[in-house]
Amino acid sequence: MTAADANPPEPDSRLAAATWLTAPATQAVLNAITAGGGDARIVGGAVRNTLLGHPVTDIDIATTVRPEDVITRAENAGLQAIPTGLAHGTVTVIADRKPFEVTTLRRDVETHGRHATVAFTEDWSTDAHRRDFTINALYCDAGGRLFDATGGLADLAANRVRFIGRPEDRIAEDYLRILRFYRFTAHYGAGRIDREGHEACAALQDGLDGISAERIRSELLKLIAAPYAAITISEMDETGLLTRTLCAPADVITFARLAAIEVANGITPDPIRRLYALAVVKPADAAHLRDRLRLSKSEYERLADLALPDRAVEPSENEDRARCFIYRHGAIKFRDGVLIEWARDLAAEPSSTPHRQLLTLPDRWTAPKLPLTGKDVMALGVPAGPEVGHMLDLLEHWWMTAGFPADEANVRERLRALVNLKNA
Repeated sequence: MTAADANPPEPDSRLAAATWLTAPATQAVLNAITAGGGDARIVGGAVRNTLLGHPVTDIDIATTVRPEDVITRAENAGLQAIPTGLAHGTVTVIADRKPFEVTTLRRDVETHGRHATVAFTEDWSTDAHRRDFTINALYCDAGGRLFDATGGLADLAANRVRFIGRPEDRIAEDYLRILRFYRFTAHYGAGRIDREGHEACAALQDGLDGISAERIRSELLKLIAAPYAAITISEMDETGLLTRTLCAPADVITFARLAAIEVANGITPDPIRRLYALAVVKPADAAHLRDRLRLSKSEYERLADLALPDRAVEPSENEDRARCFIYRHGAIKFRDGVLIEWARDLAAEPSSTPHRQLLTLPDRWTAPKLPLTGKDVMALGVPAGPEVGHMLDLLEHWWMTAGFPADEANVRERLRALVNLKNA
């Protein structure tokens, strides 16, 4: 216990009333850890987000109890304990089917730019000062009392993302913190950036070359979907950090326009759509990003699909063409295409009525199903085989260009005419 902890503060009403803190599962884990002595506190995102009024998803716990004792105490309390990172003091405790990451207080013995060699400690201030940003070094105990050894509460109130201590020291401990700095700034910085941290990230950006593609991908996709991503991305681009991260030039103008369009029209940001706007100009760019960022198969396929050019996503076209596109490729790809075309049309405002009208087409029209099948083709004497599929393709093409007529008798008559023409 530090001197500051000798006189603990009064409970913070926001934390003390938080449903995630008062939940039986959370209290069970905290009670289990401290049952034989020692302290345990919630740290990081759950505390930060509660103070901001944001949703809480994950609950991380810091404790003075050693990892092996955490395991023993959890199991004695009937909880499952998984040694997910014993070398770094981390145990995952499961309560009510919810995972809690429990980590023993640490101090860095040696840092390597990616991972640190640590030793355990019982000093809360030491643990706080080895973390990345002040707003991530906020702790609270089971009763909702808030502990702040780095000035994180003031930074949170000022929408300031600031490294703890010298930015260069924190970055040298793990160069991924460069991207984390921009990711947190894009989420919590309200459009402002800490200049000292920004300059340190720019100066030390070479360190990103040693970070795995998977870790870069995770941070980048979170960053570009954040509320203040556009201005943060622009700051990164001016230092060369964005080009280094992507290993390719970036289109920050289209990215910023897409972000503005999404905000103006209440559209939830999508990281893959935003990545396309930022870094895909020609189809080969999607393959480059797949390899650079180790994108998943589904992420790459979506990125590559966005490269499908079609005038159907332009508001100057008749909606009949747009309906055919939706029928062929689906509503998601259509909306993505409209948004990307909209962002690249420098003359179109984020509130453009023609683009907005086109974007709502999937809400106003549901793609129907071709009323006939291969059985109907064979019933007219066409033998089973490739010719059946060919006849259906011809029928479907007519049906689409005719405006998807719903009269089955009309469609059946057209099929009969196609078969007769083939047999003539």
